[in-house]
Amino acid sequence: MFDLTPRAADLVETMTGFLADHVYPAESLYEEQTSAGATPAEQHRRPQPAVMEELKKTARDLGLWNLFLPHAEPGHEPLSNLDYARIAELSGRSLHLAPEAMNCSAPDTGNMELLSMFGTPEQKQRWLRPLLDGVIRSAYVMTEPLVASSDASNIETTVERDGDEWVVNGRKWWISGVNRASCELLILMGVTDPDGDAPRHGRHSMVLIPRDTPGVTVERDLQVLGYNPFESHVEMTFDDVRVPAGNILGEPGRGFAMSQARLGPGRIHHCMRMIGAAERAVELMIARARSRTTFGTTLVDQGVVREWIADSRIEIDQARLYTLYTAHLMDTVGNRAAASEISGIKVAVPNMASRVVDRAIQTFGGGGLSQDYPLARIYAETRIVRMADGPDEVHRRGVARTELARFDAATTPAPHGVAAHLAHLPRI
Repeated sequence: MFDLTPRAADLVETMTGFLADHVYPAESLYEEQTSAGATPAEQHRRPQPAVMEELKKTARDLGLWNLFLPHAEPGHEPLSNLDYARIAELSGRSLHLAPEAMNCSAPDTGNMELLSMFGTPEQKQRWLRPLLDGVIRSAYVMTEPLVASSDASNIETTVERDGDEWVVNGRKWWISGVNRASCELLILMGVTDPDGDAPRHGRHSMVLIPRDTPGVTVERDLQVLGYNPFESHVEMTFDDVRVPAGNILGEPGRGFAMSQARLGPGRIHHCMRMIGAAERAVELMIARARSRTTFGTTLVDQGVVREWIADSRIEIDQARLYTLYTAHLMDTVGNRAAASEISGIKVAVPNMASRVVDRAIQTFGGGGLSQDYPLARIYAETRIVRMADGPDEVHRRGVARTELARFDAATTPAPHGVAAHLAHLPRI
């Protein structure tokens, strides 16, 4: 049911070689280039590491480029979600290098999807083309510090019409990638109908803001579990930021619907990559357990370590099948019909990866917490994903809502169904 197409099988083979020959050997160099002696100015406009540009060129030459995009664009042949799942899983084995090297990293992937689906020809030429070519980067500006942004309808940043311009005012945070020197586009979601009669989910719109527009200010970097990653997250303000009226994306009032169109694929992409990260953590755990001795025996012969290995294998395979099934549904019945499964994997997979990586860290001891191994970074990423694109609790709420609706639909018209069965149970 989940067999790869011939094209995808070839890409998986190519991807495996790309990781072994180019990505893994570049990881330590990337760390050196992103942490060595950045000036105060570079902390806020971080230049691209040279090794990443080399990896991008190699990936493009190998045909490992823009594989995430399910929509046809000039020069791009889409993959199905099911086929892309296997490739994205492999990229997750090096979370901070491989996805970006393939031009398949967030937040650009979601932004490219938005522009592909809703952009005008002019917007596509100005922004989508250079994003697809990998010559610029972008940011998605949604979450706010003063409201519970897990309910996106709470967003308060205003986008008001003033003649032939839109004027943006508000404060945002956890905005990823803004400090990259190549970041040139912000896609901001704000309220365009704050006092009107539009329904709650019809008040928001998305607007395209060039990064260097006057009034756009990065207030501070936000640390992640105590460290400041190269792909930094920031808090920023928008003070009377003016952009042309033509910079609205899609139709006014459709921002909430467009955000859901963006986040659905983004959520499954996160899950695909988390599975690859967990697989690498298991491999590191086994290698470490084979090489260390405690209390007269190797770690791998300790019963608890074998339990960790077994539990990790079981949980990874369960998560992979759930993710592949969800990808299959997205391909066959559409993202909307697969919404419950998308929410389900968004809970199951990052939690699985957190448990697996935690076991690997425990196996490594103090080294697992250090920068000498990728486990601490992977662990931070798995924790971030449990909030990114919606916290676990919101996704559980969505899954429960779907299940309750199915229950109601099954019991209402069927006298011999569940309701009839329940009617014969003894009352307590």
